[in-house]
Amino acid sequence: MTVLVDIELELITRGTARFPDAVVRDELDNNLLNELPTIQIRQVPAGGDDGFRLARMVVDIDVYAADRASAIALARQVHVWATSELRGSTSDSAVIGRTGALSLPAERSYTNISLRRVGATYEFFCHPVS
Repeated sequence: MTVLVDIELELITRGTARFPDAVVRDELDNNLLNELPTIQIRQVPAGGDDGFRLARMVVDIDVYAADRASAIALARQVHVWATSELRGSTSDSAVIGRTGALSLPAERSYTNISLRRVGATYEFFCHPVS
């Protein structure tokens, strides 16, 4: 039986170290305008597993910044991190194998016009460290 990785916690922990000038979190709060840039990482209800060890996790990653250019620039850095730097990496708790973008970074609507949101959807094939 596949033992699932807490992919949100894994990516938030790694993202906090990789992007020290951003707030990396799963949920937004009312203080968002004072915490820019913010990278939001949320697992979506999709994916699957091989029934043995390997899971395919689908994750939305949204970047919030004060302006469009800043949001796009950070989203590009996140894209490289997710699709290149994390591929084949290991932490104390998880091994991330193959990664890929299911949707590329693009501006996403957001109700607060004082900031911009750029997001993408990624897949991560991973398993716990044994």
